[in-house]
Amino acid sequence: MLLNSRGLSLILSGCIAAIVLGSLMLLPDIPNYAYWLVFFISFGTGYILINIVLEFLFFKELRSIYNMFEQIRANDLSQLEPNKKYGHSSIIQIHEEIYAYAHGKQSEIEELKQLAKFRRQFLADVSHELKTPIFAAQGFVHTLLDGAIDDKKNRMKFLKRAAKNLDGLDMLVQDLLTVSHMEAGDITMHLEPVNLCEMIFEIFDQMENNAQKTDITLKMNHERDEIIKVKADEQRIYQVLVNLITNAIKYSDEGGVVEVSVVDLGERQQVIVKDTGIGIPPEHLNRIFERFYRVDKSRARAIGGTGLGLSIVKHIVEAHDSDIHVKSTPGEGSEFSFELDKYIAQ
Repeated sequence: MLLNSRGLSLILSGCIAAIVLGSLMLLPDIPNYAYWLVFFISFGTGYILINIVLEFLFFKELRSIYNMFEQIRANDLSQLEPNKKYGHSSIIQIHEEIYAYAHGKQSEIEELKQLAKFRRQFLADVSHELKTPIFAAQGFVHTLLDGAIDDKKNRMKFLKRAAKNLDGLDMLVQDLLTVSHMEAGDITMHLEPVNLCEMIFEIFDQMENNAQKTDITLKMNHERDEIIKVKADEQRIYQVLVNLITNAIKYSDEGGVVEVSVVDLGERQQVIVKDTGIGIPPEHLNRIFERFYRVDKSRARAIGGTGLGLSIVKHIVEAHDSDIHVKSTPGEGSEFSFELDKYIAQ
């Protein structure tokens, strides 16, 4: 700043002292030493008072605002501090407006950095997930083209393996589209009465063969013929339960138990899917609903799946005005739960 509080105080106090001295000269019979005494007293007093007023009401605040502009110009917004509530009201308001603007910009910058990081990670994950089935199917097809198609014994085996990888690729693309539409808000939930008991036992029937392969018991805390109705999108909640129960079976050790419970909470019903599987380490619990995030990548790839199941579950549950919760102890099992509104007949 070209003019600070001290310089301006000197100018103003000099003017005041000159005015006082000029006024004093109009009075008769004033000794010469009195002129000097009045001049120094008025100058000194004026300088001290004006300097204090200017420093604390204006210049201190103006320096703070100037420093804020320097930080904004240098894109260093992390050290910005809110106003300390001293200074002239107009300058305080300006300071607060600039701070609010800079703080908002800092939040936007951090969000953009985070989104850029997620985008890079997402592109890397998608590329990797797409590459695996494409490379496998491509290998089988080229092997057939190179002459294996004439080998009747291996021809069908290679074709089946190529078809299996292409089916997995189609499943991955469909899941990606589902997640994309849900995040964009393009999918609307069609709420209707849904009988949870009927739906859960239907899923049990569908997965019975897979569960029997590893001697896993499927249980529910209600009978098949009970009626527990909730207000939900039947197709989407079916998808949620299939994902959760499938994961519970996949990650349970041989001879384990997968139990689905429906608990009455008054206006809502809580659905709990519990297993006695390998569990999830605490450091992974906050990230398991991210797209393509896998706790044990080697085991997850051996078991199969697109890595998008829990992400889809999270979006569907949130679209039902609820949240998905998880509790897990490594070596003992995991428990996923969410709530749905009860269906009340009109």
